[in-house]
Amino acid sequence: MAEAAGEVDASVEPAGGGIDEVDAVVNPAHGGIDEVDAVVVGAGVVGLAVARALALAGLEVVLLEAEGGIGTGTSSRNSEVIHAGLYYPAGSLKARLCVRGRELLYGFCATHGVDTRRCGKLIVAATSADLPELDAIRAHAEACGVTTLQPLTRDQVAAIEPEVQCAAALLSPETGIVDSHGLMTALLGDAEIHGAALALATRFEAAWRDGDGWQVMTAPRAEPARPARRGGSSGPAEPDRLASRSAGEATFVLRCRWLVNCAGLQAQAVARRMHGFPQAAVPPRHLAKGHYFSLAGRSPFSRLIYPTPVEGGLGTHLTLDLGGQARFGPDVLWLPPLPDNALLDYAVDPARGAAFEADIRRWWPRLPAGALQPAYSGIRPKLSGPGEPAADFRIDGPATHGCPGTVQLFGIESPGLTASLAIADLVATLLK
Repeated sequence: MAEAAGEVDASVEPAGGGIDEVDAVVNPAHGGIDEVDAVVVGAGVVGLAVARALALAGLEVVLLEAEGGIGTGTSSRNSEVIHAGLYYPAGSLKARLCVRGRELLYGFCATHGVDTRRCGKLIVAATSADLPELDAIRAHAEACGVTTLQPLTRDQVAAIEPEVQCAAALLSPETGIVDSHGLMTALLGDAEIHGAALALATRFEAAWRDGDGWQVMTAPRAEPARPARRGGSSGPAEPDRLASRSAGEATFVLRCRWLVNCAGLQAQAVARRMHGFPQAAVPPRHLAKGHYFSLAGRSPFSRLIYPTPVEGGLGTHLTLDLGGQARFGPDVLWLPPLPDNALLDYAVDPARGAAFEADIRRWWPRLPAGALQPAYSGIRPKLSGPGEPAADFRIDGPATHGCPGTVQLFGIESPGLTASLAIADLVATLLK
């Protein structure tokens, strides 16, 4: 799901791993313009999944990444939840790709040694006033093809999660958690085994139409990549496959038939640098920052706990990592419009903890005072702003935008992680 850097030339979705094979493809010292079938811009979880799908389809793929490691943006700044697909409008891309992607993801992780846990989650009605919302969520989930939700009474909730105080709840047994970096590492490995090449610290500069394809200009990034998370020790694992070298020491040009924009937070900026792509097809970008706080000490919960949704998100919920550490978030802080090259602020203000405590105590009144610690934050690339209906994913091929040879992915936020493999399959069909 969209990455977390600020500049076009500094924040196309992150990547990681070896790049020796790339030098032979794109080093300008070889002379002329080298050609591949497809260039994918951005190596967050979605870009990695897309590169893998295209490589599995037999295409020669180069994956460009401005950062020094895979998934150092939004892909490393989220809850690491495998969503069941309960909330999204029936028939929407989010709904369909989440439900399909969930099963693909569990299957992929099982066959590739990626840790997951189908721990389930409770959606709680903190008071009787929230009960109609639970009924609406269940009905909506069934319309989206999710028929496994189980209604629980107050006493049934107390029997499985004694610390939760609520009027009633829904149990989602298909919801789980995943080692997001383990997933990205496995996707990269699969892509590389099938011939895809990864270029780290290689920023997208521009592209222009060239006959039936594209010429893509890139340049090395000199500065080191930012860390995957800041502000605390809790949160998804920081990528360990890092590298500081780029695919070359100078600007180079690569020709491809297909150019796939998986740049996440910078998808609009990348599209605007594609000469020949209709600018009217580039949607506005809205940024929503979400903060996370970790729980000091041992978690008393064995499942994820969600309140009923709020505008812009799913509410301040409790998630667990695979080590059992609990964290809360994200909240929603709408950011003002920012230029493409603006650096994004991921600092977590400890003062926001007071609002977290108030929200959490609606369903966990025994939350110990001072138990929340600032952890990390993420920024979501939304296509709708405050007060507007939540927008769907945009996965636009030539039939949508009218420009041959490119697929554009805009607004890939939650449930992008869950849907990543299904998104990749859709992109592959749009290239046929």
